[in-house]
Amino acid sequence: MKKRFIDMSKTIYVTEEGLQKLRAELEQLRSIERPAISCQIAEARDKGDLSENAEYDAAKEAQGLLEMKIAKLESTIASARIIDESRIDLSHVQIMTKVKIKNLATKVVMEYQLVAESEANLKQNKLAVGTPIAKALLGKKKGEVVDVKVPSGTMKLEILDISK
Repeated sequence: MKKRFIDMSKTIYVTEEGLQKLRAELEQLRSIERPAISCQIAEARDKGDLSENAEYDAAKEAQGLLEMKIAKLESTIASARIIDESRIDLSHVQIMTKVKIKNLATKVVMEYQLVAESEANLKQNKLAVGTPIAKALLGKKKGEVVDVKVPSGTMKLEILDISK
């Protein structure tokens, strides 16, 4: 049996809700998708010569991808730490805070909540902390102007408000 080591330097901060979603996705992959792929492999194997069986090759490749996804989710869940939202300090931008920013060039005002990579969703204005904008905002205070390097150049953003 292989021993799995958890790299604690890659701690992932999530909300309780985010962790539950990750666990539900992992359970779905293990209990539904893994058996389904095993059935596909068995059916393809029953069709005869495996050396020229495209169905078998495709099912084995799908199984490999699924197992990689399961391993990544297991690793994410193992290194996840739940954020206590009641203890968030609103004096500066940090994970789980909502930040209202103004693009000084276009005068457009936007509001984002900074979240873990696994909870990011731009349609819900949830921005992953690993993005260039979030990285530039982290640790900054209300009223500060930050320069964000983006592919098209540098954006100047003013932090208008920080909230929960």
